[in-house]
Amino acid sequence: MRILLQLTYNGANFQGFQIQNVGRTVQYELERILKRMHRTFVRIHPSSRTDKGVHALCQYVHFDTTMNLTPEKWQHAFNSALPEDIYITSVREIPESFHSRYDCIGKAYRYKVYQGLHRDVMKNGIETYYPYQLDLKPMQEAAQHFLGTHDFTSFCSAKTEIENKERTIYQFTVEETRDGYEFHVIGSGFLYNMVRIMVSYLLDVGQGKKEGNAIPDIIAARNREKAGKTAPAEGLYLEKIYLSEAELREDLPSDIEIITKKNKERITH
Repeated sequence: MRILLQLTYNGANFQGFQIQNVGRTVQYELERILKRMHRTFVRIHPSSRTDKGVHALCQYVHFDTTMNLTPEKWQHAFNSALPEDIYITSVREIPESFHSRYDCIGKAYRYKVYQGLHRDVMKNGIETYYPYQLDLKPMQEAAQHFLGTHDFTSFCSAKTEIENKERTIYQFTVEETRDGYEFHVIGSGFLYNMVRIMVSYLLDVGQGKKEGNAIPDIIAARNREKAGKTAPAEGLYLEKIYLSEAELREDLPSDIEIITKKNKERITH
């Protein structure tokens, strides 16, 4: 039997999702409970491996089990044993052919920035403080240069081990909030530190330090040094994971073509 968990977590006190040599991780907390229940190790498979300090409003993991529990009992078993910064929001049985990572066709991230004369200690770990004045329109215009299918080598960590760095960005918006700005991006997938590097560049554009029109050339250069710094992790939220084309279509304009395995093969060949 294959079980799918939907969960949310505050990443402030985690070393990331994936198990590390030292420090707390979300994966460890989930597998710890499964090992206690099964009396043997059970591996979980996530849709996304968020970095240290990154939060998730929606994350999926699946695992295989011989235990015959209802979704309600699975949810209770986890939530009664998990720490307060992780919560299972739903549980369902899925076909054994389904895989949380490989059947994910898109993700949405949101990055939160707040401003003010002083840093707000109550927002430590959950939003990024940016005290400099920003111009909204140039950031909004610059964000549109990321749209489409590109090799994002310039906008991912040099430590990225994946060889294929081509990703599709469907939508990228920048909005002014009551006390700052929010950057919302939807794409087919994202590379290591990719969202944080793109946001950092847009912040530099908003401050007048960089030009948005330079983004196409930076993408084409495939050179990490061209893009600049990486924004702090604390402002980043994995907001949504799309497991079907119908779910993704709900959040995108009707004229945007969604890249699936089928039409990607057509485009590539």
